[in-house]
Amino acid sequence: MSDTVKAAALPMNDRRQSIEQLTINTIRTLSMDAVQKANSGHPGTPMALAPLAYTIWERFLQHNPKNPSWPNRDRFVLSNGHASMLLYSMLYLTGYGLTLDDIKSFRQWNSKTPGHPEYHHTPGVETTTGPLGQGIGNSVGMAIAERWLAAYFNRPGHEIVDYKIYVICGDGDLMEGVSHEAAALAGHLGLSNLVWCYDNNNITIEGRTALAYSDDVHKRFEGYHWNVLHVTDANNVDSIAAALRNGTTDPEKPTMIIVDSHIGYGAPTRQDTKEAHGEPLGDKEIEGAKQFYGWPVDAKFLVPDEVLQHTRKAEDRGQRAEADWQKKLDAYRTAHPDLAAQWDLLQNHELPQGWDSEIPDFPADPKGVASRESSGKVLNAVAKEVPWLIGGSADLAPSTKTLISGAKDFEKDSYDGRNFHFGIREHGMASILNGMALSGVRPYGAGFLIFSDYARPAIRLSALMGLPVIHIFTHDSIGLGEDGPTHQPIEQFMALRAIPRMIFIRPADANEVSEAWRAIMPMKSHPVCLVLSRQALPTFDRTKYASAKGLQKGAYILADSDGTPDVILMSSGSEVKLCVAAYEQLKTEGIKARVVSMPSWELFEEQPAEYREQVFPKSVRARVAVEAGTNLGWAHYTGLDGYVICRADFGASAPATELFTQFGFTPENVSEQARKLIGKGKK
Repeated sequence: MSDTVKAAALPMNDRRQSIEQLTINTIRTLSMDAVQKANSGHPGTPMALAPLAYTIWERFLQHNPKNPSWPNRDRFVLSNGHASMLLYSMLYLTGYGLTLDDIKSFRQWNSKTPGHPEYHHTPGVETTTGPLGQGIGNSVGMAIAERWLAAYFNRPGHEIVDYKIYVICGDGDLMEGVSHEAAALAGHLGLSNLVWCYDNNNITIEGRTALAYSDDVHKRFEGYHWNVLHVTDANNVDSIAAALRNGTTDPEKPTMIIVDSHIGYGAPTRQDTKEAHGEPLGDKEIEGAKQFYGWPVDAKFLVPDEVLQHTRKAEDRGQRAEADWQKKLDAYRTAHPDLAAQWDLLQNHELPQGWDSEIPDFPADPKGVASRESSGKVLNAVAKEVPWLIGGSADLAPSTKTLISGAKDFEKDSYDGRNFHFGIREHGMASILNGMALSGVRPYGAGFLIFSDYARPAIRLSALMGLPVIHIFTHDSIGLGEDGPTHQPIEQFMALRAIPRMIFIRPADANEVSEAWRAIMPMKSHPVCLVLSRQALPTFDRTKYASAKGLQKGAYILADSDGTPDVILMSSGSEVKLCVAAYEQLKTEGIKARVVSMPSWELFEEQPAEYREQVFPKSVRARVAVEAGTNLGWAHYTGLDGYVICRADFGASAPATELFTQFGFTPENVSEQARKLIGKGKK
């Protein structure tokens, strides 16, 4: 606090600014200038919260700018990601490799400083934020992962996992429903390694928050079993530090710090207005704000040397902290070599040798088994060999078959448990899973496919970030029967397939389920939706039909005739059996049919053109696709001359067999449509 800037750095009346205040004002002015140059962005929050960000990063955050992926670093999440210049300013000032030119290129093509923070794009960004509420959901997953990793790996005298998660969030985050789901679970689990700082500025895009928001945040979070603190002046660094110190030492609860702030702080006419939220201030307003800060009015993107000298000390601190931790890790390797080997595999996203050795092969069975049942068996076989495969469901484990046998529940007093109970919180679960994946564990979450709609925003972000989250969705079609159209997915197949980078897999029998897990587990940069049936599916006789290993290629010829086929029958999941039955019928009539099991379009599209032509030769134009959902997308494989047996409307409440018959999902209808396409329809 006693350091002063160089005499030449600022005007005469500003020479006595403390280095802390000088740094805070640097954050503010960089943010204003970047937004103004881009003519786009959100300057008000960085201006208001610069003291908060500075205090977290300078006084509390354990991090190493020279190694942003240091495993034992504290995590910082800017959940209100529209305030991205607040984060970019800190990353630049503390030495994460951003340059002043990167700051000047804010929101521009190919810039390291996009409009909202993006994981993998900018060094030091822990998660992609922007859709409000997602960052705080992710932070709960990060806190859960830290607790699990510490419980599993730490040993007395050899603690290699011990870090905290700091979050800045806004009113938009807290209004979004996912915040309620995530916060309630965090309090229930007693995640005392988690600190949220709420920017209480009373302003939204439309005006005052009072237009639509009058929650008592203090009482709300007390009700969630959080430790709640209040800082009445966002400019008081010492008060902020005292609250953070209190929050990081509570041994039983996560902490919410309510910080009263002034959006657009210092702007002559824009402070405390909606205009300061999401648009450039304009040159005159910026000049007024800089004058208020005691800043050179005409200077743009000014970073005093003293500020860089001060903030770049984070590099030395971080390197020393990581070096000290590395000594602990070295001692840990000596004391616990087996655990250390597992730690290395986890950090490198690798699997133990023989991880798939227990995956079962299922014998042929015409009655078969529901794919949710076979998946439960395979999940348990994999879990035996991969200890960091952990997860649970949104209160549906008995139905989704996703409990790990013999494992404990993850609870407040049992953080080494592998079975998670997310409650009836699909959106919160998916967002939490993203945070867990960002922390190195391999998480899965389960629910009914129809409720993927509730989780979709977080599922989309898992794809955008390339996180290997495993989303297990059961009860995948009208086949769930009597629960009726509210629970019967129709458009969900295509909705999930439409997400870029998402791998959608819908196995046709138990052995395809086994192969699905063999395909899923080695994936490092794709989330997966594994879609499973409630009803039993026959287990195909693989001595008669092709091996299920074809699933690895997304689509494969399950059954074929000699020579070029007259017609290709294609399907996924439970409807493949209809194509097989139709194939057998057509064969008796001398019609050469081919059955293509197509569990994953995405994996199929990754195959060489030669393989795709082998499966779907262009010369065969008679093609029938069968899937108990909307027909969108199937024309890519059937062509305009083909036919799709689908469901163009919602389902109904009745036994599954009746629904399939009433809606035309029968071998007889498949055969009939095939005959028509090849000119042999019944007269």
